[in-house]
Amino acid sequence: MTTPALPPFAGRGFVVAYPGLTAHNLYADDGRSVRYFITEGAYAGAQGVSPFEWREVAPGVFSISWQEASGATVVHVDDFVHGLSQTFFTTPDLQFFRMRGTLTPLAPSAAA
Repeated sequence: MTTPALPPFAGRGFVVAYPGLTAHNLYADDGRSVRYFITEGAYAGAQGVSPFEWREVAPGVFSISWQEASGATVVHVDDFVHGLSQTFFTTPDLQFFRMRGTLTPLAPSAAA
C-alpha cells in the first residue's frame, strides 16, 4: 500500500487575509489537520483543529477543505505560487461567504 504524498504546505503556517476576516492556518507536519485562529473580523477569537482534505488543481494551486467542530464548512482554493486565496465557507447558522484575499507564509517560529 502506498502512502499518499504530503502536501507541500504540510508543517507550514499561513496568514489568509480577506476583506473583513484574517486568519492563521497552521498545517500539521503529517498533512492531515489544520489548526486555525481567526485573528480579525466578526469571527475573531474562533479557533480549532480540524482534519482536512486537499487536491492539487494546478501547479502550486490547491483545494483544501475541512469541517469545524461547530459544523462550519470551509473550502480554500489557495495559490501558493502567487500568494492568493479564495475561500467559500458556511457558518453553523448557514450564512454563506465567498472571499478573495492574500496568502502569506508565517515565519517558522510563528507556525509552531
